[in-house]
Amino acid sequence: MTKEVIIEKINDFLIDEFEVESDDISPEANLKNTLELDSLDFVDLVVAVESNFGVKLLGEDFVNVLTLQDFYNLIERKLS
Repeated sequence: MTKEVIIEKINDFLIDEFEVESDDISPEANLKNTLELDSLDFVDLVVAVESNFGVKLLGEDFVNVLTLQDFYNLIERKLS
C-alpha cells in the first residue's frame, strides 16, 4: 500500500467517523489540539485502523504521535 493511499484512507475515516473538518486536516495538525481528538476518540481510532488496515495498535505506539504526519508514519511502519 502506498503512502498516498494510507493518507487518503486515514483522512477519509477522520472526516467520516470523527467528523473532523477537511480544512483542519494537514500533516502538521496536532491530533489532540487541532483535530480535537480525546482519549475515547483514540480508542475508536485504534478500532478504525484495525478495520481499515488490518493492523493492531497499542498504547505505546502513540507515545511519540503528536501530529497527523506522525500518525501517517506510524501506520506506514506497521504495514511494512
